[in-house]
Amino acid sequence: MQEHKLEILALGAHPDDVELGASGTIAKHVAQGDRCGVVDFTKGELGTRGTPELRMVEAENAGSILGLVARENLGLRDGFITNDEESQLKVIEVIRKYRPEILLINAPNDRHPDHGEASRLSVRASFLSGLRNIETRMNGEIQEPWRPKAVYHYIQYYDLAADFIVDITGYMDKKMESIMAYKSQFYDPESKEPKTVISSEGFFKSLESRAEEWGRQIYRKHGEGFIKERRLGVEDLGKLI
Repeated sequence: MQEHKLEILALGAHPDDVELGASGTIAKHVAQGDRCGVVDFTKGELGTRGTPELRMVEAENAGSILGLVARENLGLRDGFITNDEESQLKVIEVIRKYRPEILLINAPNDRHPDHGEASRLSVRASFLSGLRNIETRMNGEIQEPWRPKAVYHYIQYYDLAADFIVDITGYMDKKMESIMAYKSQFYDPESKEPKTVISSEGFFKSLESRAEEWGRQIYRKHGEGFIKERRLGVEDLGKLI
């Protein structure tokens, strides 16, 4: 089991959710030696552009760019994610498999309804994963309970207020490279695919503008905003930037 242990596990309703919301933070932690992984809930099969098969290839490419040590897909139904027992158990299984110290999850409320539902599913599963009387198995063996020390929401389409901002200065290029691994989804002037909200040139530029704005707020070049699930604490005031 030890080979699965991660410092950070990021959950996303769709392939590219994590890249859009938290890839700068993940790239920074990977560079610091932390083991990070991503679990996507769906294959994005309802997406206007591309195909589920292509999205899987793009997700693997993005994971390689970020230096992930694990990436998998739960195969839930795109557009129909529900916070039910069956789905909760699937998420519990991967939390217990990877035993992350920190769990990054979808925004609590967003333009795509799957994002908010995946957020609630993840919060519920992260708590239930720590209960001994909920039994799950991997490769036929009973999994030990595990509850992450912290759960943080990354911010997606809606401009939600961040509770804290991670300095990703020096990792913005890696973030954008991981996003552009999803060539089927984002701005490409030569693409013949139907246009969508996220495939516009304006959306792509807004990602950099938002990172610059969050960076400005903490006197850094680039940042990523997160929303906390519980009150935060610091060892001393000198640790704040």
